[in-house]
Formats: sequence, C-alpha cells, structure tokens
Amino acid sequence: MINPKNTSCLLRPFVWLWNFMAYLVMLTGRFVAVILGLVLMLAGFILTITVVGAIAGVPLLIIGLLLVVRGLW
Repeated sequence: MINPKNTSCLLRPFVWLWNFMAYLVMLTGRFVAVILGLVLMLAGFILTITVVGAIAGVPLLIIGLLLVVRGLW
C-alpha cells in the first residue's frame, strides 16, 4: 500500500485507486485460499473414510484446515 500523505495532492486519486485495487487483490487471494482449503478438507475426509486412503487423507485434512485458518485470519 502506498501512503497518500507522502504524495502530491494531484496524484492522490490515483494512489487511492491503486490502494483499492491492492485491497481487492488481497481479499480475492484470501477467498481462494479458503475455498481451496475447504476442498482439500473434503477430499481428505472422503479419503479418511476408507482405511487405505487414511494415509493420504489425514495430511490433506490438516493442510486444508491450515489453509482455511490462514485465509480467515
């Protein structure tokens, strides 16, 4: 983010627009992380139901949970 106090008054609208676009990109990244985490948690849960898939399902559940937590906070 660019500090608008350090810019000229003529350039401040562009700085505000740039900061707004940076904020939207940040929110989109968090949203994608939460969705991907939920998908990994679901896949891990489905694999954990089968005994053979539990070896891969538990790490998928943990990685998905970590992605969701990171995306929300």
